[in-house]
Amino acid sequence: MKFDESEIVAAGMIGFDMIEGPNVKWYKEFRNNIDFQIDMESFLMNFYLSFRGGDEELQPISILYNDFYIVAFPRGLELCCLFMKPEDLTPKLERLHRIADELIVKMDEKEALEDGEFLSNESDSDEDEIKRIVINLLNGQEISTPELRRYFHLSNSEIWSIMSQLEREEKVTRTQKIGRAQYWTAATA
Repeated sequence: MKFDESEIVAAGMIGFDMIEGPNVKWYKEFRNNIDFQIDMESFLMNFYLSFRGGDEELQPISILYNDFYIVAFPRGLELCCLFMKPEDLTPKLERLHRIADELIVKMDEKEALEDGEFLSNESDSDEDEIKRIVINLLNGQEISTPELRRYFHLSNSEIWSIMSQLEREEKVTRTQKIGRAQYWTAATA
């Protein structure tokens, strides 16, 4: 991770009271020319639990958000947070998202090949009909892969094969992932 002191826009100390829980001991902004505002009171519990909760050996030092990141250093029960705002973070995150999407598709296809499941028992016309119906179903709504699989009575690898083809053809897009279920919607033209 490249670090530049000029990226520090604010700092805060989160204390911990055994009765009231986390509290803001102090907060200071360093750069007024940067559009950065955070309501420490509303994020207080999230920050504290993110950095101090769970296994002591596996606690994060930094957490990256969409347009800023936080580096935190513990001191007893207190937590000193440095709020950083790097330049050009969005294109880097978008690139990482594309890489993750490509890996997901490749690993799902690899899993389907290893399972030995193919669309060989469906004719090309049946597959085209399923694709057409999927696009119509997804028009204006989100549906998960497991729901689509059950709707068409397909195996996991068969529905993933169809969805991967539709995604490559830019006819569907991924919207969100909840647990292991990927949600899809029809691509807007």
